Amino acid sequence: SITEETVELLEPYLDMEDYNLETAKKVCGNVAGLCSWTQAMAYFYSINKEVLPLKANLALQEGRLAAAQMELNSAQVQLDEKQMELDEVQAMYDAAMKEKQALLDDAEACRRKMNNATALIEGLGGEKLRWTATSKNFQNQIINLVGNVLLATGFLSYSGPFNQEYRNLLLQLWKKEMDNSKIPYSKNLNLTGMLVDNATVGEWNLQGLPNDDLSIQNGIIVTKASRYPLLIDPQGQGKIWIKNKEKNNGLQVTAMNHKFFRSHI
Repeated sequence: SITEETVELLEPYLDMEDYNLETAKKVCGNVAGLCSWTQAMAYFYSINKEVLPLKANLALQEGRLAAAQMELNSAQVQLDEKQMELDEVQAMYDAAMKEKQALLDDAEACRRKMNNATALIEGLGGEKLRWTATSKNFQNQIINLVGNVLLATGFLSYSGPFNQEYRNLLLQLWKKEMDNSKIPYSKNLNLTGMLVDNATVGEWNLQGLPNDDLSIQNGIIVTKASRYPLLIDPQGQGKIWIKNKEKNNGLQVTAMNHKFFRSHI
């Protein structure tokens, strides 16, 4: 209830030198208390005069703060909701990107398979003619098998003692007889290729057998004939070849003048 007018009325007294607690105590203790109280009230009024606007402003700002806090809480709720929606959308996006990558990988794998299949089909298309010709050749081989085997067995059994020219003559005579008897055989039959492969021939050459046709035919007769062959070998090439060929099989070499042969003569 203190007003500015009351404080103004007190100011002349408050400004007096003897208006203080120490002087008042000398007069009367109760008066000293009243003096101190009036000074405190005047001081309180001056301070409260500045504090009241601040309190009002504080209340106003607190009200604004509460409103702002409410808006903040509401915004935070909306933010949380939007964040949840964003997380769901992000999860859907990640799943879609993962599916997209899987589809891209599958597409690339299919593209590689398609390219490989295309290349295979093109390659097989080129092989069709060769396979057709090979199949026809096999069919002809089946038809001519009896005659070819007959010529091969005749060669192994009877042509050994003769030279190359007479062997060819024998072959031509046999073919003529087979034509008369209507026995089918391959017109371009190569007895050497039929009875031995190139790898074996190469191995024989490394072992010392000459590479001419007659020597190779002799090697075939030696290795394929069922009877023991007799080699007429003035140059010693056959002996060298047999020694090298049978070296790892425990071959033992002897002669007619060996003591075991002389003891029985």
